[in-house]
Amino acid sequence: MKSKKREKMDVEDVFSSRLRMKILKLLDKMHELNASEIAHRLNVNYVVTAKHLNVLEKEGIINHKMFGRIRLYWLNENSPKTKAVQHLIKTWEQAN
Repeated sequence: MKSKKREKMDVEDVFSSRLRMKILKLLDKMHELNASEIAHRLNVNYVVTAKHLNVLEKEGIINHKMFGRIRLYWLNENSPKTKAVQHLIKTWEQAN
């Protein structure tokens, strides 16, 4: 029987997804949003958005909190991965 334990993602896996990068940039700008609002602002399907949010959360890059049935997502400021992503976004935008 195979183990269902998921391995941690490589940096290439995180950065290879345009949608994940768009989600991270949006959360960096807006600070806190729910999955529906993220999907709406990025003009993508809710289910796909939720899948990518789940991946980012499992990596510790984002967190969530519940308000009733609404799940709000934000960048995990305590994560070195998040700080690296924020630095990359800031550097990239300043260079353009």
